[in-house]
Amino acid sequence: MRKFLLLISVVLVWSCNSSKEQDADASLIAKADSLAHRFIIVDGHVDLPYMLKEEHVIFSEATKDTLLHTTMGEFDYERAKKGGLDAPFMSIYIPVEDQLPPDYGRSLADSLIATVNDIVRILPDYYAAASTPDEVRNNFKAGKISLPMGMENGAPIGSDLAGVKYYFDKGIRYITLTHNKDNQICDASSDNSHTWNGLSPFGKQVVAEMNRLGIMVDISHVDDSTFYQVMAISKAPCIASHSSARSFSPLVKRDMTDDMIRLIKTNGGVIMVNYYPTFLDSTAKSNSVKLSQLLESKGLKESDTAATAVISAFKAAHPNPTNVETVANHIDHIVKLAGIDHVGLGSDYDGTGGSLPVGLEDVSTYPKLIYTLLKRGYTESDIEKICSGNLLRVWDEVIATSRKLQ
Repeated sequence: MRKFLLLISVVLVWSCNSSKEQDADASLIAKADSLAHRFIIVDGHVDLPYMLKEEHVIFSEATKDTLLHTTMGEFDYERAKKGGLDAPFMSIYIPVEDQLPPDYGRSLADSLIATVNDIVRILPDYYAAASTPDEVRNNFKAGKISLPMGMENGAPIGSDLAGVKYYFDKGIRYITLTHNKDNQICDASSDNSHTWNGLSPFGKQVVAEMNRLGIMVDISHVDDSTFYQVMAISKAPCIASHSSARSFSPLVKRDMTDDMIRLIKTNGGVIMVNYYPTFLDSTAKSNSVKLSQLLESKGLKESDTAATAVISAFKAAHPNPTNVETVANHIDHIVKLAGIDHVGLGSDYDGTGGSLPVGLEDVSTYPKLIYTLLKRGYTESDIEKICSGNLLRVWDEVIATSRKLQ
């Protein structure tokens, strides 16, 4: 009988403790959601404009619902509001095939900028332009989602330094110096040509002009030599708008080494963690390479209809190894090396082909990441810095530097 009573007591204690843990967890989930809406959330990189182009969506009065509620892509107003996203940097993305002279991708860049302007013009009750941190803050108070712009690939600047001012006047507030191939400005991390061994002579002038005008220099996608040269000459803090820590996926040369992370701290900049699985995890990168080799062996391209079944079977046999915890691991690593003041979020939503960590499938999911960070002991102040404080500080400092250089 005593053994039976003891067993009952143990069960009751376990049940009570389990209930308390569930209550505590529910409380933390609610807190995470509250913080996601109390703090400004800035995402350093959302590829909505180019995604709309690829889906042949010409934004107009007739198609405005696309930006309010849709199942297409990973961004719309309803999901952004649910997740607390307040300022997604609209990526003006220029693919390598468009970066060549004489146009350098300028016509494409201008059309994507026009798309962002059309969104603000047609949906002024929901979205607003933002070319300064204060405009982001004011739009947040007004309940509107800011659409600041960054240009992914500096090629459209062309061969004349006046191109930098041209895009500043159009609202571009950061420029990723290149993309996946060397351009007239610098060398790219995924191109082994080493055209300039870092920055070109023109590229050094571009960095100086960006500092003078108040455009953030983005070192995502650049090769290591370019990174170190930018760090040496930039008079303002720099950003990595969508990059992760290379130590987790060493084959990904566009991610940042530990030494680079430390140097970003010295520079005063911020690293905005990318969600693309191959940038986050070596197994995901290995799987990506294996899939490419498999398709090549069958004479297929990923876009081929015949490749669909092959890709589905491969993914079923090789599940996505990344999730919310994976992204949090990168944040932990950057904080350990550079401190809490130098990390942010740069998801790459609408730019990963739908390949994202489990639990972070679209812009409604920022509370899940905040919840994970709270469980790891991050304070409310830490969360605010990660969500927007660090990027807004850098942006403010870039503007302050610009005023000194005028």
